[in-house]
Amino acid sequence: MDFGYPPVAFYFKLSFGGVSGLVDASFKEVSGISMEMDTEEISEGGNNYFKHRVPTSVKYSNLVLKRGLVPRASTLISWCEDTFSGGLSTYIRPKTIVVSLLNANGLPLKSWNFVDAWPVKWSASDLNSMNNEVLIETLEFSYSYFEAVKVI
Repeated sequence: MDFGYPPVAFYFKLSFGGVSGLVDASFKEVSGISMEMDTEEISEGGNNYFKHRVPTSVKYSNLVLKRGLVPRASTLISWCEDTFSGGLSTYIRPKTIVVSLLNANGLPLKSWNFVDAWPVKWSASDLNSMNNEVLIETLEFSYSYFEAVKVI
């Protein structure tokens, strides 16, 4: 079976673990699948030519999802609104977000689990009477870490 190489980046799906009901998970764009190693610089006494750079921890970008605004009731948006309106006195209910890159047959080529994700930002694109564009909502999530899922 030919999966094509390199794979195309426009055929993907999302799922949200722990979100019940019909989840509207059709998004036009996913970004923020990245990690980087933080470093710390240490000066060596008496040596002014360089500083030692040592690794400290891994830093993850926020996961950013974009789609056309969903005007109807949405379980996903309800989860976001509950998180935002709860303030610091309400427990944040993290979920696992799974992003899967699909082949031409709709089967996963590669998947990533974003563990303990929770919403940190919601925004809508600008309203402009001079443009004929779809209103885009952007959801941004923080998470503990992500892991690649082995696909058979």
